[in-house]
Amino acid sequence: MFATLLGPLPRPPLPGDASPEEVLDACLALQVEHGLEPLTDGGWPLSASEAVASWVATAERAGGGLVKAVLVGPLSAGRGVGDVRQDLLALADAGCRWIEVHEPAATSIGNDADARSRFAAAHRDLTADLGPDVHLTLAITGGTADTAGIETVLAGDYVSLAVDLIDGPDNWRLVVETPGELGIICGALSAHRGSDDGPEHQLFAARYAASTGGRGMARVGLATSGSLAELTWDEAATKVRRLGESARLVTASPEERRGALDPRAVDIRSAALGRVEPPRPRRERREHDES
Repeated sequence: MFATLLGPLPRPPLPGDASPEEVLDACLALQVEHGLEPLTDGGWPLSASEAVASWVATAERAGGGLVKAVLVGPLSAGRGVGDVRQDLLALADAGCRWIEVHEPAATSIGNDADARSRFAAAHRDLTADLGPDVHLTLAITGGTADTAGIETVLAGDYVSLAVDLIDGPDNWRLVVETPGELGIICGALSAHRGSDDGPEHQLFAARYAASTGGRGMARVGLATSGSLAELTWDEAATKVRRLGESARLVTASPEERRGALDPRAVDIRSAALGRVEPPRPRRERREHDES
């Protein structure tokens, strides 16, 4: 089970004269600390206008961790398909093995036949003949795209689909319709301030996605539902920590899960009969482990 970001982080709490390298390093360190991978530049690239230079710089500073490149799709960026494809090809030639195409414009397609046709054609042309060494993810955040249909959404040659399941809960229909040989990245940890970020919802999301189409847990990941940039650094860091914790719990032993989850999420009958001890608050668990 892996965990990754679907969107940028806020600026780290560094002095105003901190270098771009220091900002990037803080974003990478936060992700590494909590076990996220593939890593991203957190929306703080060293070369904002050059996709390849940005990815290379981030990969060099990531200490060997897998780094994905994030490109805004042609319909969302208002760029020609050929221009975005040029970036894709250049990244692949530079050795980038995971590229995420972020296309929130998919949420506005709806039942418009012309919009469906344009989206499908654009993504077929964008992703054609990139080869098996590049993991291409289509990421849709900010709403629901299920009315466009899975044939439209996955018309391109994508290996995995990342969807926002908080602001777009109907995207579960896309998950169910995605062929089992493709991966699903569940954007199940809310990017909003004040949300309930306990692990129960994320564990449900991961296991349900794994059950669809015979997919299996090896083809499922967890993610934030979108951008954390509007939060404070501390708020975002807490969400990143909880995301990493949830990813670890998915494959943890039953005993470890019972100690971390609401008992009702583990065994409704035993919880109702008082046979499951409620989990300690996180602070108490840390103090107990340290002792």
